[in-house]
Amino acid sequence: MSFPIEGKLVIAVSSSALFDLSESDRVFREQGPAAYKAFQEEHLDTVLETGVAFPFIRRFLAFNQYFLTEKPVEVVLLSRNSTATGLRLFRSIAHYGLDISRAAFTGGASPFPYIPAFNASLFLSANEQDVRGAVNAGSPAGLLLPGAVTDQPDDQELRIAFDFDGVLADDEAETVFKEQGLERFHEYEALHQKKVHQPGLLKDLFLKLSRLQELEEQERAGNPEYQCLLRTAIITARSAPAHERVITTLKSWGVEANETFFLGGMDKRRILNVLKPHIFFDDQLDHLQAKNLAMVHVPFGVANGSQ
Repeated sequence: MSFPIEGKLVIAVSSSALFDLSESDRVFREQGPAAYKAFQEEHLDTVLETGVAFPFIRRFLAFNQYFLTEKPVEVVLLSRNSTATGLRLFRSIAHYGLDISRAAFTGGASPFPYIPAFNASLFLSANEQDVRGAVNAGSPAGLLLPGAVTDQPDDQELRIAFDFDGVLADDEAETVFKEQGLERFHEYEALHQKKVHQPGLLKDLFLKLSRLQELEEQERAGNPEYQCLLRTAIITARSAPAHERVITTLKSWGVEANETFFLGGMDKRRILNVLKPHIFFDDQLDHLQAKNLAMVHVPFGVANGSQ
């Protein structure tokens, strides 16, 4: 049976983000596609270990367990595997009890062109080529960096953190900073504090997360014992007076984060180590060196050598 995907918050995830495929990838690199296919068939019933994105995806899918009528979220698997090698992926998905039923197996080709077809607000992958291809095509995508994230099954809260410039908003202000320096950046932002930023690649994701939070608030209004699952944060290197344009932009979009941090260039890891988000999106790699968190690089704009 087909269920409508329009209106849902959809996240597309690659197999390499959801599971640890390091052993399988080594077979592919060293022995080629035929050996890789044989390896997967031989290990069809061997459950894959969880990957860096697994804690995030598990918590994200939990929304459907609390909102059975709406089922507001969906995860789609976008994979370079063939349908034959994809069998092991779906058996591992079933083993972990993940409610993932839709998939695209592209037989070695990059799957990113199918992001719009699945109405995805995010494509999360550990394949840099696929992510850069998606971003260059204007699709919302992030490169999941290697790490060792420890899942806490008793912790049901889902914490999602974002940088602002080059992620939620475009890189207009960041371009001024890169080309003209900090002093001119502050002058520019003070002059344009009432001008709304153009959207970045992950604006739609942030807006739909806010709609989920509205759904939770409605539930809590009728059931005071309900504990909200989702908590969002914006962690930006901006400080006063450049903070005003962030607030102006979010207000124009009709949203706000649960927590917002204006750090004035302070190391973001100071906040990340306290907040412990299950995923953090940033367009600059130098902020993404924490190995115990799911860090996602959004290779967009001037910070990544493109306009």
